Amino acid sequence: MKIILVHNSYQQPGGEDVVFNAEHDLLTSAGHCVSVYARTNREISGYNVFEKASLMPRTLWAWDTLEEMRQIIAAECPDIVHFHNTFPLVSPSAYFACHEARVPVIQTLHNPRLLCPAATLYRNGAVCQDCVETKSFWPGVLHGCYRHSRLQTGVIATMLTIHRKLKTWEKLVDGYIASTEFFAHKFASAGLPASRIHVKPHFVPRTYKKSESLGDYALFVGRLALEKGVPTMLTAWKFTPSIPLKIRGDGPLSSYVQACIEDTALPIELVPRLQESEMIRLFQGARFLIWPSEGLYETFGRVAVEAFACGVPVISSDLGAMAEIVRSGRTGLHFRSGDPRDLAAKVEWAWGHPAELEAMGRKACAEYERKYTPERNYRMLMSVYESAINGTAPIRREPSLDELNSLA
Repeated sequence: MKIILVHNSYQQPGGEDVVFNAEHDLLTSAGHCVSVYARTNREISGYNVFEKASLMPRTLWAWDTLEEMRQIIAAECPDIVHFHNTFPLVSPSAYFACHEARVPVIQTLHNPRLLCPAATLYRNGAVCQDCVETKSFWPGVLHGCYRHSRLQTGVIATMLTIHRKLKTWEKLVDGYIASTEFFAHKFASAGLPASRIHVKPHFVPRTYKKSESLGDYALFVGRLALEKGVPTMLTAWKFTPSIPLKIRGDGPLSSYVQACIEDTALPIELVPRLQESEMIRLFQGARFLIWPSEGLYETFGRVAVEAFACGVPVISSDLGAMAEIVRSGRTGLHFRSGDPRDLAAKVEWAWGHPAELEAMGRKACAEYERKYTPERNYRMLMSVYESAINGTAPIRREPSLDELNSLA
């Protein structure tokens, strides 16, 4: 199969880049002919004043991307084009090049950008669905949700509004990939065609292997930011002062985390950036992973699957994708989102029940084998592509009303 992968990476590498690279390698290793059209926001740092001024209109319609996509499609004659991120340099104009050439389009929904200008569904320390509920992006502009700027938020809101009115995502995208049932339902309820939304989780390579012994510390891996539940976690540790915690991450709260470590003298270690092999050993040495995110914006949790692959249970918030991926009492535990005392209680229980935790670790490893291996992911991805090429609806089990309510 001939496939074009399209991705716009951000200035700082993130989870979307990991997924894009992993799927690229998965497809090429299976023998497919894969071409890449990639842009990076690092290009912007070299822009002159006129090019920077063009960023606002090109977010709505990138004329150079349209022409470059026409050229690569003409040269490669692909069977399908698979988009990951298009914001801001690729823009929705790339879909139109595919439509002109009658090439099927897949769009992975890495984040809720189509529902929220900030792509977070989170504001002022709490879940926010104002733009979803009002079916308008005006609340996001009013609050300056993207980078605390009404102007920049307004640009994104304008792009989303124009292409929503043009039905760009409805007419020009043949299939969507959501990584959880929770977000598949969220996107469908916001207006994307439910019949074209496939649920395909991300995968973790088999280099992540089960540890042979119970770990000796708790672990947090992720961006150090308010919506990731970092303050809740650090507050919880004041109630669990004897349990070691290792934190691997960077972000806007890095200084805050370092100050908390210095001021409290708790057994918390801030781990520097690691190579993949070192990261795997970090997971393997953990007794359990803490996943305390407080926003519904978490479309997936690759970090939880990395822990599962290493046989490490996960203590997570009881919201959205976290509640779906972590099965409380089987592959980990849930705590009330934003409640440090409840998190501390779950941490204390997990630390004090090693036999039960080892059993959860075995079930977490089995969950990885059942859902998140490269082999299973490849079969699912091929099914998505074939569905778009053949014009058939995705085959998946619809969650019951009770299941959806439990995830809300």
